[in-house]
Amino acid sequence: MQRIPQSVQSAIDAPQRPDDAAEQHATEHVEQIGRVDRELRAHREGEEPDPAHDVLSDPLRKPIAEHGPDHSADENGRGVEQRPGESEHERSVVCGRDASLGAAAIPGARARREGTDGARARGVRLPVTKIVVWSAFSTSPEAVVARFPDDRVIAIADEKGLTAAAEAEVAFSGNNPRRVRQLLDATPSLRWYHTVSAGVENMPLPELAKRGILLTNNSGSYDIQIAEHLMAFVFAASRQLHRYRDSQRVREWKDQAHQELRDATIVVYGMGSIGGEVARIASALGMRVIGVRRRSSPPTPGISRVVAADDLGDVVAEADYLAITAPLTPATQGAVSAEVIARMKPTAWIVNIARGAIVDEPAMIQALREKRIAGAALDVFTTEPLPPESPLWGFDNVIITPHHSGSSPRVGERTLALFAENLRRYKAGEPLINRVDFEAGY
Repeated sequence: MQRIPQSVQSAIDAPQRPDDAAEQHATEHVEQIGRVDRELRAHREGEEPDPAHDVLSDPLRKPIAEHGPDHSADENGRGVEQRPGESEHERSVVCGRDASLGAAAIPGARARREGTDGARARGVRLPVTKIVVWSAFSTSPEAVVARFPDDRVIAIADEKGLTAAAEAEVAFSGNNPRRVRQLLDATPSLRWYHTVSAGVENMPLPELAKRGILLTNNSGSYDIQIAEHLMAFVFAASRQLHRYRDSQRVREWKDQAHQELRDATIVVYGMGSIGGEVARIASALGMRVIGVRRRSSPPTPGISRVVAADDLGDVVAEADYLAITAPLTPATQGAVSAEVIARMKPTAWIVNIARGAIVDEPAMIQALREKRIAGAALDVFTTEPLPPESPLWGFDNVIITPHHSGSSPRVGERTLALFAENLRRYKAGEPLINRVDFEAGY
């Protein structure tokens, strides 16, 4: 049995206050996202990734989980809490440093204010940034106000509040096309847009580029929960849990054929933060991992090899599970084509938590119907919600979840920690984490 190093054991034994732990974890998570971001940028530009920046190069890496639960809400505003007797428009508020809600009301807020507080104590006046927030994503507008007390936060609930946002230079919102359009039209001075979504296929990239607006996404805030969801699909498929559930409904005692995951091959199409986390977990289970990305690169510990996207059709023939974790771009749309699916083994599964349009859905349906592949576990679809008439609902070899793999009570803390670090960088004129490459589409 290995002994734990004394330095590590001391850190484990040292008492920590809950908010100290939250601060530490949030900071570590943002640093981790930054490392992944640097590695991805190097890969886009054709450089060899720096092992020091590769999130998969450290075999001791563990997922970062923030303390302090936060209620979930989606990027389109579902989950907004409304005060009794308050209308949607009245909930639109313009807040600044005189806001009544203090930072102490938010777990972990103190550490993220230390840089600001230290500058204030030294007599350094930081620039005030006007930020428009049109999102109920995992937090309340008051929480955003408290996180950024030295800036002017314009929190709006609907389009009626857009007039107050005319001078905003930073936007914190989702990627709903109608909302994005209204927000861009109302903010002629906008310089930076942070979307709480990882995918940016709904964003008007040419217009943003023309107007000189920086775009950052929320990549890295979802890798833990989405990777866990994907691996839950893989476990369910290998042990046929969906079929046992079917038997349970009809009170039938029936055996199913099982498969082991150790030594099984998983091909991960898309090696960003989510794909990297999937690879880490799969490798820990003893699975053989083949990564697929835009260009081939040297494998990192735990990965058998990394091939270029053009070679997907070759490596998919080895897959027991094809895990789709890539962003939707012109290059990835339809990449899992009828030809690719035809090369899969009859015992293989398609597992998609990325975007439905990456897969040729009719070709997949035909392969499922003809039992040319073993099954599919799907969180995303070409049309969402999945229409009731879709044959996917009726297949006993398909597992369906309603595009909800990104849900987590902890994503709000990660999102605000990432945005806070990027706001600091924005003011300092430093490169932003997760800046979207308009040409690459992610």
